[in-house]
Amino acid sequence: MIRYIQAFTLVLIACCSLQAMAQGEARISPLTPVDRQFMQQQRDLLLDLVERNYGRVLKREKDNDLELIQRLLDDQLVRNDQPRELQAMGVVMGDLLAQDLGLHWVIYEDSLGRSRALRYQESDDYLFPVTMISRRREVDNRTPVAEIYQKATEAIAPAIPPKPFQ
Repeated sequence: MIRYIQAFTLVLIACCSLQAMAQGEARISPLTPVDRQFMQQQRDLLLDLVERNYGRVLKREKDNDLELIQRLLDDQLVRNDQPRELQAMGVVMGDLLAQDLGLHWVIYEDSLGRSRALRYQESDDYLFPVTMISRRREVDNRTPVAEIYQKATEAIAPAIPPKPFQ
C-alpha cells in the first residue's frame, strides 16, 4: 500500500510539474555533473581552436576572449554550419557574462525543452548565451560578438541593482 501511495505521489508530482511547464512555468535546477562536463568540453574545444590557430589562450577576460571569438568567425575557422563550435563560443561568452554581472549557470526547463541558462541570484531573470551566437550565425546574421555581449548585458541590467557609489 505504501509503495502504491509513493508511486501515485510521484506520478501526481510529475503531472503537476508537466502541467506547470505547459502553462509557461519553468523548472529551474542546478547544473548536473554531466552538464558541467559537457560545458567544460565545449570550453576546451574553443581553447584548442584558439591555441592551434593563433597561438593564444582564452583568459576569461572580456576584451581578449571576445576578440578571439570574433576572429575565429571572421577568419571562417568556425562557419555558420558548425553549431557545436558556435555553441562553444556561447558557453565562453556566458562565462564572461556570469563573471562580469554576478550571474550563475542553471538548467532551465519549460514546455519548449531544457536549456543551460544564466540566472541573476534567485530572480526570474535569465540569459541564454549558449545559442546567442549560433542562432544568429545559422541565419547568416553577422552581428559582432561584442555587440551581442553588450545587448545581453543591457537585457539583464534592469534586474541587477547598481553597486554602491555607482
